[in-house]
Amino acid sequence: MKYKDYYQILGVNRDASAEDIKKAYRRLARKYHPDVSKEKEAEERFKEVGEAYDVLQDAKKREAYDRLGNQWQAGEQFTPPPGWQNETGFGGGAQVDPEAFSDFFSQLFGGGSPFRQQGHRRRSAASRGEDIHARLDISLEDAFGGATRELTLKGATHELKTLRVKIPKGVMSGQQIRLSGQGEPGIHGGPAGDLYIEVNYAPHPLFRVENKVDLYLTVPLTPWEAALGATLSVPTLGGSVDVKIPENIQSGKKLRLKGRGIPAKTPGDQYLVLEIMIPPAQNESARAFYQKMATELPFNPRQGWHA
Repeated sequence: MKYKDYYQILGVNRDASAEDIKKAYRRLARKYHPDVSKEKEAEERFKEVGEAYDVLQDAKKREAYDRLGNQWQAGEQFTPPPGWQNETGFGGGAQVDPEAFSDFFSQLFGGGSPFRQQGHRRRSAASRGEDIHARLDISLEDAFGGATRELTLKGATHELKTLRVKIPKGVMSGQQIRLSGQGEPGIHGGPAGDLYIEVNYAPHPLFRVENKVDLYLTVPLTPWEAALGATLSVPTLGGSVDVKIPENIQSGKKLRLKGRGIPAKTPGDQYLVLEIMIPPAQNESARAFYQKMATELPFNPRQGWHA
């Protein structure tokens, strides 16, 4: 009979924590599960991984196994020391199902293992599948009005699956949408994990987002609109609205459109940041017009710089 190195089978160190062992088992069990794996000898590897986990996840079995481990290498011929099962408390009692695990396991733990009561075979306990985390970029329009989008994911078997994801109205960048049971499949009949989708806003050609729910829009103005006032049609996520620009407004001033931001639980606002654009003096006529303004509209925006 050949010695089995259960740590090597799971790919963990001998001082691995219980959590590390559990993670390694879940990963390998998914990889070699006969229902999904296309690997050669997947069923045999699946049983081998289950056997290793059956021993290492149980503190008493692991302690007994570790007493022998330093003296043997995987694949070497091995015979348990005389009376070993009685010493460890696993000898005698119910008989092991010969198909449960390997001969090596039966020789070590085949007697009174608490996992083999009344001659019945016990497979490793059902285990919930791992959760999956994904990211989905959406438009501000999707967040404003809600939408349904498709998301393509690669599963544990490298097969692609496409899901339709409902985007709730008012979702904020960084929030997660949970799809129950859409994660990795469970092991030994356990439930599937969940899919957590982190929503992020894609860049927008007009708006920028601040404070997660407030929208900012730069509104260019001509000098005469800023000086004389005007009524402009301004875009919002809910459609264009007419906005009155006060007389003598300056660049950098902000106007607020209440409730026109992201409609979250506490709705955001939309802010209009005004920016005066100066027509270029590209010809003699334009230069003459600016010279006339300089003469007839004396104005020093730097007044007060010097005492």
